[in-house]
Amino acid sequence: MVTSARTLLLTGATGFVGGAVRPALARAGWHVRCLTRNAARARARAAGLDWVEGDVGDPASCARALDGCSAAVYLVHGIGEGADYHGRERAAASTFAQAAAQAGVGRIVYLGGVAPASRRGGSEHLRSRLDVGAALRAGPVQTIELRASMIVGFGSLSWLIVRDLAARLPVMVLPRWLQSRTQPVAIDDVVIALGRALDLPLTGSAWFDLPGPVTLSGKEILEETTRIMGLEHPRMIEVPLLSPHLSSLWVRFVTRAKWSVAREVVIGLTEDLLAADDRFWRLIDHPDRLPFADAARRALDAERSQRPVPGPWGAIERARGLAESAA
Repeated sequence: MVTSARTLLLTGATGFVGGAVRPALARAGWHVRCLTRNAARARARAAGLDWVEGDVGDPASCARALDGCSAAVYLVHGIGEGADYHGRERAAASTFAQAAAQAGVGRIVYLGGVAPASRRGGSEHLRSRLDVGAALRAGPVQTIELRASMIVGFGSLSWLIVRDLAARLPVMVLPRWLQSRTQPVAIDDVVIALGRALDLPLTGSAWFDLPGPVTLSGKEILEETTRIMGLEHPRMIEVPLLSPHLSSLWVRFVTRAKWSVAREVVIGLTEDLLAADDRFWRLIDHPDRLPFADAARRALDAERSQRPVPGPWGAIERARGLAESAA
């Protein structure tokens, strides 16, 4: 197993954020070891990377994966993985933190979610992400928890929902929860934040929010995305009684997101998800973040390299004139 003074374990390496941050970490001088549950499948897709098989909830595989590492980036989330994923995620985070300490890891960087206005509010997924951050910070290894709301980029589940709704619906039913506000952040800025957090001088564990530069409601996000796509402004009909549960079924029908994922995303949007402050961006001297419109354009540009959306929804998108703006 390759080791060096700058070897880092990347969990969630096959996911959206993991795939975006890995090359940036390599460019910054890290040897990136990628943890996955199925190393054979991962090697078939990316043979040149350092893959190690394991599960963050298993002490033995954590010990093997973390051997020789000086840092770790924790990007594991279990949304939609069974009824008690919340408890399993919290327990896995504690297991990982203990294994990291025994391996001599100096810092863990974790990407979680922004806390809702009410700590008891939001979705089970949001509460789980906050509890995972608390479990890691309570462990023996210094941990920096970064909290983002909607991450805008090709491959993001929340962006996929927004993109599909905007592309496919000339008439939109707007439940009350689309009045809730958030601060979307570009994946480009999240990648910078994760990399800088590894070497940020700190004396103990801490958490920081990662707000994007603009505060938008769900309705405004949909309107702006439609504008960027070059489509006609959709007709919007407000329906205050449409519940998050019914909304998730509607979102599931219109978008490519799985119902279990759509449900958690929708429930998470039922109240404001606003940062406490933007002090982390000042700490790493990164004040200029991508506006939502620029981040959305980059996500749509990245989508052009993929095959056209198949099936009836793809036909609807092309009929609405989206063929030139997103493949």
